[in-house]
Amino acid sequence: MELPSLQSVHVLVVGDIMLDRYWFGDARRISQEAPVPVVDVDRIEDRPGGAANVALNIVSLGAHCTLVGLVGEDEAAETLRATLSAAGVICDLVTISDWSTIVKLRVISQKQQLIRTDFESELPVDAQDDIAARVEKHLDSATSMVLQDYDKGALEDPQRFIAAADRAGVPVVVDPKNKPFSKYAGANLLKPNAGEFVAAVGPWDDDGDLVRKANAVCKAHDFEAVVVTRGGRGMSVVLADGSRQHIPGRPVDVFDVTGAGDTSAATLAVMMSLGWDPIACAQVANIAGGIVVGKFGTAAVTGPELAMALADTNRGDRGMLTRAQLIDAVQQARDSGQKIVFTNGCFDILHAGHVAYLEEARSLGDRLIVAVNDDASVTRLKGEGRPVNPIERRLRVLSALSAVDWVVSFPEETPESLIETLQPDLLVKGGDYGPNEVVGAELVAAYGGEVRVLGLVEDCSTSAIVESIQKA
Repeated sequence: MELPSLQSVHVLVVGDIMLDRYWFGDARRISQEAPVPVVDVDRIEDRPGGAANVALNIVSLGAHCTLVGLVGEDEAAETLRATLSAAGVICDLVTISDWSTIVKLRVISQKQQLIRTDFESELPVDAQDDIAARVEKHLDSATSMVLQDYDKGALEDPQRFIAAADRAGVPVVVDPKNKPFSKYAGANLLKPNAGEFVAAVGPWDDDGDLVRKANAVCKAHDFEAVVVTRGGRGMSVVLADGSRQHIPGRPVDVFDVTGAGDTSAATLAVMMSLGWDPIACAQVANIAGGIVVGKFGTAAVTGPELAMALADTNRGDRGMLTRAQLIDAVQQARDSGQKIVFTNGCFDILHAGHVAYLEEARSLGDRLIVAVNDDASVTRLKGEGRPVNPIERRLRVLSALSAVDWVVSFPEETPESLIETLQPDLLVKGGDYGPNEVVGAELVAAYGGEVRVLGLVEDCSTSAIVESIQKA
């Protein structure tokens, strides 16, 4: 997957603008006035937030952006204009007298957020006409539009802007907040997070139920697609035509989730401007979101960062899946004619032998599934003291290998039930087994699949590594 040139992309961002302010300092003592830490502030940093952060992400990726929203007549507005203009964002902001720009102040010490204080008040006027006039002016040059709704007043009537975009033939991405989804009817793509989706349609029992609810939302409100962002579990994309895909979370170190939704919305709009389908757009947005959570505070992803991350993966849907998500993914891969390869093991300490046989297994088909024994089943198989690494770490390491498409855990001692459900085209094992000794071989043979035993890499054994460490 490659990131194409974005010079032809011009995204119009409309929504709630805010300034994210950070006070940094050491907290080495407790106040005598109250049992609270005293922070000696030595650095102040201001960053665009809300819709302004979406705009900043768009230009950071290498596209063009115009931002429409509300600010007050104050220092915070001047800071926002200066920062955004310097980055290349075209600011067409409505200034409201007797109202203050929204500011969110965070006090940080030793990389920990101690407190957040919000400075905001209700809008004293209805500014929808002023915003609409600016939106109409910029739609002629826009390739897509983002409605970034934080429920602060800039998007009291989103239908007005969606209708204008529809007349101009401009696709719309909506990042919603507390409004009913019906308020955004007619948008091309709705991007709620899991909490917002639950608030709107109620909880779901499983991934299948999530798909059904999202598909019903698409049909009820004329959305082309709904993309539910699910934090570390990635994204679920559901289209009105019934297509769907669960995109796994990326194996990254999460430092700060602030602004991750802004990055996702920005990337979705940029890729939609190129005419990409919603699933492909979400795959790229998922990768961009994985990059930004590794940064501190409200941050942006650059074009080179995203290009490098995309170059490191040939698919945007690789990673850790639940059993239900894997069943769905395998069916879609099989429908497109792809050959499914399956292997399993404990993978307690990943070594060169594992890597070599997984690379060979991947070369035998289009998709490689690695099923991993959970902690309890490893203990039953290997004895007390094993596994050395818990299941979350084992899954994460395996999902980072370029040879591996999907990893899933299973609680049984053998993967027979998983094999029976998935029916892979090829079952492989590494080691000195005979083909008939491989667990699940009879099942695979019964439905016409193939079983193959791959070669061994000498002097590679998890048990031997553990024993050597214990002796040392």
